[in-house]
Amino acid sequence: MAYLDNVKTFVRVYELGSMSAAARDLRISAAVASARISQLEEHLNVRLFQRTTRMLNPTEQGNLFYRGACKILEAVDEAEAEINNVTLMPRGSLYVAAPLGLGRRLIAPRVPAFKAAYPLIDIRLRLSDRKLDLAAEGLDVAFFLGVPEDSALRMRKIADCPRVLCAAPEYLARKGWPETPGALTDGRHDCLNLRYPGASEFQWPLETPEGVKRFAVTGPFESDDGDVLTGWALEGHGIILKPVFEVAHHLKAGRLVPVLEDTPPVPVQMGCLFIHRRRQDPKTRLFIDFMAEHIAAAMAGV
Repeated sequence: MAYLDNVKTFVRVYELGSMSAAARDLRISAAVASARISQLEEHLNVRLFQRTTRMLNPTEQGNLFYRGACKILEAVDEAEAEINNVTLMPRGSLYVAAPLGLGRRLIAPRVPAFKAAYPLIDIRLRLSDRKLDLAAEGLDVAFFLGVPEDSALRMRKIADCPRVLCAAPEYLARKGWPETPGALTDGRHDCLNLRYPGASEFQWPLETPEGVKRFAVTGPFESDDGDVLTGWALEGHGIILKPVFEVAHHLKAGRLVPVLEDTPPVPVQMGCLFIHRRRQDPKTRLFIDFMAEHIAAAMAGV
């Protein structure tokens, strides 16, 4: 397995452009990662990277070897997948990403049940509201809310997720209730926005009698963490646009109150992305199927 480990390390160094970043990703030391690359270069009798104190760039031979190395790893994955299918004992680590709110409320609570059902599969869950690159970050599955942009990936839709505009009662007592969507854009109300590098949606799409319209809202606070926005709303600082499942318990308790119910936000698509392979790794398929079933049931109860 030493040669295969060296190839895996080379691929991650190539994709991440950093020996230390690849080492962290593979959970090994930078010294081990460097030694593996050196062993591979010695075996191939070529230099795969040009190294300086600040940069690490693949050589021409490194670029050529990367394409072949990916085919090697894909062939190994497919072979292991076939064995797993035969033995019905899928095993290994699964690297999963999800937005913070979705991950905390719908994915993470169900991971232990999945592990109990499939004890040989380990789940590495990463939660972030920023846009992720599956290939570059070594992810197997990425759940999302919205419209994915990367057409090179396979997508599975799980559910349409209703959304709600809401605010704390004390905010509405102080600022008044918005009677039309125009009240969100004329300075009368404070809107709390989710913004992060690469975010594409800076407007709130609402369903009006004339069809879907987008409203460029503004407010005093912005964050790249959706739960921070919920906290600000609960403290009476403004109006938020949220998936219903994220704030359902606050709505039920009266801590947040729906507004503009005649012009609700457009529902958002919930799904997952994964890298296309001719034979999908069974543990990936099992995890997606498991989560899709439980998320759909949870959404039906919202």
